[in-house]
Amino acid sequence: MQIAVISDTHDHMENIRKILEILKTRKVSTIIHAGDFVSPFTWRVFKNFEGDFYGVFGNNDGDRVLLKKMYGDRIQKGIRNIDIEGKKIALMHEPQMLDELALSEKFDFIIYGHTHEVDLRRIGKTLILNPGEACGWLYGKATFIILDFNSLEAEVIRI
Repeated sequence: MQIAVISDTHDHMENIRKILEILKTRKVSTIIHAGDFVSPFTWRVFKNFEGDFYGVFGNNDGDRVLLKKMYGDRIQKGIRNIDIEGKKIALMHEPQMLDELALSEKFDFIIYGHTHEVDLRRIGKTLILNPGEACGWLYGKATFIILDFNSLEAEVIRI
């Protein structure tokens, strides 16, 4: 099983389309979005994904009422606890107590966004992942991660 880890799309519709094409080609079954969709109209593109979708709000998500209406339970606020195939995932936008969460050994993965920079590291048994910015607006490098659940390897994909 492969999972796409995405963050900080910031309304870059063309990059979202490119990501979905890559995911279709790679047969990725799940998207985890670490926030900053920004506008509800991003759902117009994401709704074409034929798999599971988990997300959290980011600090730049403006119309949260309409975002929630469009995405439904796929998007939630705060730190989200997800269980996929027995793997425990903590999902958040802003990096909150990363080391402490990892050292608790309660999570296999901690996924966050906000910084717009890729972060792949391990603390104990926990793999910490920040896919960077899918939009490419801040640093000019649009990236996301494909995480292989079998090998537990994370591949940074540049769009």
